Amino acid sequence: MIQDVFILGHTYGSSDEERKENQKRLGVYSSPEEAKKAIKIFIKQPGFKDYPDGFVIDKHKLDIDNKKWKEGF
Repeated sequence: MIQDVFILGHTYGSSDEERKENQKRLGVYSSPEEAKKAIKIFIKQPGFKDYPDGFVIDKHKLDIDNKKWKEGF
């Protein structure tokens, strides 16, 4: 049973606001290796190939709330 997932994202921009506006969630994968395989595909596409350093893989546990939002926002 998968306990962790790996979310592949991409962002670009010179300021925090630009990066926030240009943030994309590309997929959710069962392992870092699967996410890296996806990067090899995305990095050839228009836009992504112009910002190859913008890819990020974040690890998240399944069925666990993000403590940051436990008390609302």
